[in-house]
Amino acid sequence: MTQKPLVRTYRGFSLIELLIVILILGILTMIALPAYFSSVQLTRQATANANAKALSTAVLSHGLASGSFDTTVADYASDMGGSIPQNPCTGTSTGYTITQAGRIASVAPVAGSYCGSWTPVAYNVGID
Repeated sequence: MTQKPLVRTYRGFSLIELLIVILILGILTMIALPAYFSSVQLTRQATANANAKALSTAVLSHGLASGSFDTTVADYASDMGGSIPQNPCTGTSTGYTITQAGRIASVAPVAGSYCGSWTPVAYNVGID
């Protein structure tokens, strides 16, 4: 009669192996999250500046048609296709400032709390 060899086969992972995997995932997460949040802020800043540039085009168009600028953001909704785009830094559609100095207007996004510390770009338009 032949005997079967005494070999045990274990299936699954040990507790130590699982803890090591969890530790590695935690380290990778701690490295990746700050980079992710930084890229989100940069994207919000770029979007706010792009929306302000589009609004400045509408301000210029309105200024050329009427001969003067209006500093109320909501008055440009029809020129922007029906609504003012939302400023991702403030979370509102009124997150833009329009200032007028003579025949020159300046449009800039408001630096809200969702974008960290940054300096918004002001877009100047003028009518002659």
